[in-house]
Amino acid sequence: MLTETVLAKPTPEWLLDFLKKELAPYPRRAETVARMVIAATLVMIICMAFRIPYAFQGAIYVLLISRETPRATLESAGTIFLLTCISAAYVLTSARLVINFPVIHFLWIIGTFFLAFYALSTISNAVASTFVIMIAVVVPFLDRHLPAETNVEDTLWLVWSISIGIAVTTAAELAVARFRPGDDIVLPIAERLAAVHNLLDCYAEKRPPDEAAQKTVTDFSVLGTSTMRRALRRSAYSPHYRTQMGGVVALVGRLLDISATLPQLNFDPSESDRKQLRKVNSAIEAIRTDLMNRRIPRSIQFSPDKEHVTPDPLLGDVENTVTLIAQVFAGSRSLDEYMSDPDDRRQLRLLVADAFDNPEHLTFALKGCFAAAICYMIYNSMAWPGISTAVTTCLLTGLSTIGASRQKQILRFAGAVVGGFILGMGSQVFVLPYLDSIAGFTVLFIFVTAFASWFMTCSPRLSYFGLQVAVAFYLINLQEFAMQISLSIARDRVVGILLGLCVMWLVFDQLWGAPAAEEMRMTFVSNLRLIAQLARESLLAKDKSRRIDTFRETISANFDKVRSMADVVVFEFGPSRQQNLELRNRIRQWQPRLHTLLVTQLALMKRPLEFPVFELQEDVRVAQQEFEDQLAGILDSMANRVAGKASQQKDHFEKSFENLEQTIRSRCSEEGQESFKTELQTVLALSRNIESLTMSLNKEI
Repeated sequence: MLTETVLAKPTPEWLLDFLKKELAPYPRRAETVARMVIAATLVMIICMAFRIPYAFQGAIYVLLISRETPRATLESAGTIFLLTCISAAYVLTSARLVINFPVIHFLWIIGTFFLAFYALSTISNAVASTFVIMIAVVVPFLDRHLPAETNVEDTLWLVWSISIGIAVTTAAELAVARFRPGDDIVLPIAERLAAVHNLLDCYAEKRPPDEAAQKTVTDFSVLGTSTMRRALRRSAYSPHYRTQMGGVVALVGRLLDISATLPQLNFDPSESDRKQLRKVNSAIEAIRTDLMNRRIPRSIQFSPDKEHVTPDPLLGDVENTVTLIAQVFAGSRSLDEYMSDPDDRRQLRLLVADAFDNPEHLTFALKGCFAAAICYMIYNSMAWPGISTAVTTCLLTGLSTIGASRQKQILRFAGAVVGGFILGMGSQVFVLPYLDSIAGFTVLFIFVTAFASWFMTCSPRLSYFGLQVAVAFYLINLQEFAMQISLSIARDRVVGILLGLCVMWLVFDQLWGAPAAEEMRMTFVSNLRLIAQLARESLLAKDKSRRIDTFRETISANFDKVRSMADVVVFEFGPSRQQNLELRNRIRQWQPRLHTLLVTQLALMKRPLEFPVFELQEDVRVAQQEFEDQLAGILDSMANRVAGKASQQKDHFEKSFENLEQTIRSRCSEEGQESFKTELQTVLALSRNIESLTMSLNKEI
């Protein structure tokens, strides 16, 4: 909602306001940038001092390795090192078999490109980048007319450079972690809830909104929730806990957006509104306290005063969002029970759950392979090996091309121009000729890395610009253990970068691209249908746990994609812009409720896995199945409406819930074990939440 308030301004003013908000400091931003700069600088100094080539690889890894938690850093670093060695062994071993057969060699390269992009789509990016970077650099090695010993030696130097980057980053992060105690998921949520609490407290107590409170809420709203979502994805928490906290993160982000809008709209609550605000603030503080103390937040229902007949719409949105945050934990018994379930360790895997089921992975790999193959054939047909950075650019930009868009292409070109021409070649003309020691180059390197890192810590709408600046500058100045002052070499590398970006733009945006608004709509529709399919799963289906995990991961990935596309829609212009922005606004309002519905549905589906209640009570099982079938039908009906299709579904959803409620109440009135009655009451409460959320969504859609 914050972004929408500035969309109507003229483009230059909107752009300046956007950059001002994106580049503003926020809590721990300077600390994160300092850690990135220190680690990258140490890698550069070590490689230069000990004459280690391909230092740009180690420096790039410094920017890619996970920094969310010490555990994530260790796991990421260890996996990357292992896959680096495996990748080098794969390339050297397989290349030896095909290097003397040109046609087979060419087909092997194309197949390797496909494998690299498939890995990007099906493996976590931090890990997949290992294989990708090795392919990006080693494939051009094999085309050089040099002895095989030289190619092998350069490959080993590359592995050594990457190892230095991994070791330095891991050591730096573990050293800093000692001074950064606390949960990296709960603490950021608590900070954001506290910021909202402080702002709403001003309105509740009839005080002018505090400037510091406004700034904190605005900064958090602009930053978004991508960092917390990424930390959740890479954490070692159980799938159940990650799904629950993912719902909380989405709702807290929504709460921040609404709160950040209040000062801009000159929100002036009435006396009855202020009474409600005090209740809301008490609920926010209670949720925050419960989360900090590892307790399940209590269910919240706001009962307005009799005089409070027509509440302000914004206040109503705040109340609904706070209520949904508590509902996310419905049916849970303890947070600690789900945080690190030993049984969930068996579910940790290298590939995502839908790696071989989701056709999107195959489509992405084919498009990426096509782009890299075009670049490879262009620079070989022109006998211009200096622009082999085009292949490197294709593979590295693939790290952020999943859900590619015009916005990311703009960031890539802008980053290449700034990092390659302005900072890279500009420093070669005006700075490097006057430096005679590594000390001077270190100052330049720190400046460029700090500049790039500050942009990398922006929201996803701008962060890739920073990475592209760093990649372009490093490719020019960190290939050899010397300051590169040859403009022809720099020119070739920058031309290669631009060629790679042009081909990626052509393949991903022009040939098979789709407007971000349409992609956002279809992804949201896909989630509605997936949750409907999840509801249709038999209560006693075989291998149900694995199916739930597959659905959970696919739907969660789609939620992230919708958020990403929502950010991108702002940057797309044309005759349908206003309509697309309205669609964006509606989907952003619907998605937190749909996420809460998913969490509640998963909690309901877990009951038969944990308790054999339904096996003994056939009437409850039948009523529950009817409820699930009607839920699936109404979700499919909503999906059809969002997709612009007619819906012929007859709605018997409310009647099926009434039938389930009567059946459960009848069972609970009979004599029997109290534990069975308790579980039946839990099932009824979860089903009631599902019914309420579904009818609310259905009414709006």
